[in-house]
Amino acid sequence: MAEIGYIGENTDLILGQEFLTWLWFRSETGNVFRMEGAEHSGEPFTVAMEQRIVVRGGEGENQETATVVGSFSPLREARLGLLTGKQVVRCLVRLEKDGMDWQVSLKAEDFSINSLRTPKVARDDGDEDPEGLFLEKMYLIDLGLAMLDEMFRQFLALRLAPAAWNKEAEAVAAWMQHDISQGAMAPQA
Repeated sequence: MAEIGYIGENTDLILGQEFLTWLWFRSETGNVFRMEGAEHSGEPFTVAMEQRIVVRGGEGENQETATVVGSFSPLREARLGLLTGKQVVRCLVRLEKDGMDWQVSLKAEDFSINSLRTPKVARDDGDEDPEGLFLEKMYLIDLGLAMLDEMFRQFLALRLAPAAWNKEAEAVAAWMQHDISQGAMAPQA
């Protein structure tokens, strides 16, 4: 039996693809974000695309998918895929804040998190409180999710403002046209 989608499925897919493509663009051109809100107001964090990006283009039987994997790779084939009209559908993202790293795998089609690796929780051999370790791990998960929320909030603020989005879309197009033989563009200050 054919799987029946929900009404907003295509909108979610397009928005998810735009978000992941924009996130890749930001990771190479201006990778510093600042947290909003009372708890983390103004605290900076960075984002980088890591080792694995999946791009897809076309429809139906003509759909093409390219998966690019490689340690310290400039992801040239995926960048070339963007130039041919493909969109980012999955990626591995590294978030960095206060010397700690998170890795998260994101899917565009349903905004799902396939995996989330937080910084390691320091464990002493002494009489460490197990509840304390658990609470620290939960805090790190919450902080990682807060960074994802902040990036998506900033994306939506741009995406829902037509003038700002047109300017950003021009910058993304210029980034995509950048000579792929040079790899990543240097982040702007």
